[in-house]
Formats: sequence, structure tokens, C-alpha cells
Amino acid sequence: MTDKTPKKKVMVIHGPNLNLLGKREPHIYGHESLEEINSGLRDRGDLLGLDLDTFQSNHEGAIVDKIQQALGNCHGIIINPAAYTHTSVAIRDALAMLDIPVIEVHLSNIHKRESFRHQSMIADIVVARIAGFGSHGYLLGLEGLAKIISK
Repeated sequence: MTDKTPKKKVMVIHGPNLNLLGKREPHIYGHESLEEINSGLRDRGDLLGLDLDTFQSNHEGAIVDKIQQALGNCHGIIINPAAYTHTSVAIRDALAMLDIPVIEVHLSNIHKRESFRHQSMIADIVVARIAGFGSHGYLLGLEGLAKIISK
């Protein structure tokens, strides 16, 4: 007998330069590629009964467009805005219009880095922030989001 309960949809959005994970400053961002991270997320999502849509862009407008697609189509978002964390009012405004939980993830501990990285434009509108656990932070975020949306 198979479970016919529809899977809840979760969007995972990766910001600029994350397409180069594994090659770009591995001492900061780790050795895993973005595809390896996404594959692990999809596997964990399957175990949690979630349908994951992963997306990466180096372009602010494309990220905003993707966030807008979540309206009425998605149960939650995990986002690593990368450099846009510190600068993008457009991404903040797009996330603020949603009525679903959003979790902010960062591979590195942004508070142990340059001072300009300490500011997040979305910190006050997300339900949780995870930083400094490397790629495992995405899995922690997914576990947390699964709990939140199951209520």
C-alpha cells in the first residue's frame, strides 16, 4: 500500500557564486559541489515527504522571479542569498510578501567574517537562520522546515 498524501513543496534557492561550490574558496565554503548538496537535499526531502525544487542564480532578478513563483505554490523556502544577503532589498521585499516559512542558510559563519557580512537584509523576516555548519546547514534547515510545515 502506497501513501497517497501529496508531498509538500519546498523551494531551495541558492544565490550568486554558489554554482562554483567545491572550487571557490573551499577552505571557507567546503569541497562539496552544489549538485552534491542538492542531491543530499533531495534524498532527505524524500525521507521527509517533501518535494524539493532547487534553483541557483547569479542574478538578483531571477532570484526574485523564483521567489514570486512560490506564491500559492509552495509550503516553505530555504534560501542562501549569498552576497545578496547583505545588499538586496528586492529579495527581502519578495520574501516579505510570502505567507510561508523561510529559513536563511549560510555555509560559513558570517559573523566571524568581514564586518559587512554581519548584516542580513532578511534576518528579521525569516523564521530561522543557520550559519557555519557548511553544507550540513542546508539539511538542518530542511529538517526544521519539515517540522514547521507539518503542523
